[in-house]
Amino acid sequence: MKVLLTGASGQLGQALQRYVPADVELRAVDRAQLDISNAAQVTKLVADVQPQLIINAAAYTAVDKAESDEVAAIRANVDGPTNLARALHGLSGARLIHVSTDFVFDGRSSTPYRPDDVTGPLGVYGRTKLAGEQAVLSTLAQRALVVRTAWVYAAQGHNFLRTMLRLMNERGAVRVVADQVGTPTAARSLAQVIWKFAAPSELSGVYHWTDAGVASWYDFAVAIAEEAATVGLLQRAVAITPIATHEYPTPAKRPAYSVLDKAKTHAALNLAPVHWRVRLREVLAEIGSD
Repeated sequence: MKVLLTGASGQLGQALQRYVPADVELRAVDRAQLDISNAAQVTKLVADVQPQLIINAAAYTAVDKAESDEVAAIRANVDGPTNLARALHGLSGARLIHVSTDFVFDGRSSTPYRPDDVTGPLGVYGRTKLAGEQAVLSTLAQRALVVRTAWVYAAQGHNFLRTMLRLMNERGAVRVVADQVGTPTAARSLAQVIWKFAAPSELSGVYHWTDAGVASWYDFAVAIAEEAATVGLLQRAVAITPIATHEYPTPAKRPAYSVLDKAKTHAALNLAPVHWRVRLREVLAEIGSD
């Protein structure tokens, strides 16, 4: 199967390349090689590659910066997916897997969000990601599949895990929000699920995937400290103080609760998620082995 991957240099893009199946002929491009907001560039590359599948892992993910840079967020999160879907439209049978986010929800629920639950993004990032979902689904219909995920991290790149490890080692103390709840998700486990979705199938529409379990950012930080100490990534004891969201104001409002219901994905792929703490240990072991 011939697959075109966008967003190749991001943490998910790197994981997708690391776990690419043996029967996949992969063309991976980053922003320097393809600006997905440029329709002409997208049309030309798709015509040249003739992919059977595009995996769109490219996105504008700077949640706070998006509040003051909406034009850039729209270009990456709406125009880009739209261009990819339109370029694929004329290729018979070609499919698109588009990666989206828990930020399409308002966080007012107290039970995990299902794929068909009412959306209500709180800021620019969530609104643009939702618009991107709607664009690919309306353009490609039964040939588009959206995978929503949350709290993604990896051994590489800029993410909560890497930030916490740095701050814990530098300061020996951190203050972390305790009233936002979701599920940490290792990029490696998300990548493996996306490749399962990539296998030739009739699946389309919206699906959810994260690792298993529930945590606040504070819970995640505590686990990072505990697990990192066991593999020698922390050289001192760390004081972790839980704080409320209002004590750490940010330009963008975040959903207080964004746990995603994965039952539909489990049923479609016969696959159950692994608990986030198990995945955290795996990623920390990877960092420790570098």
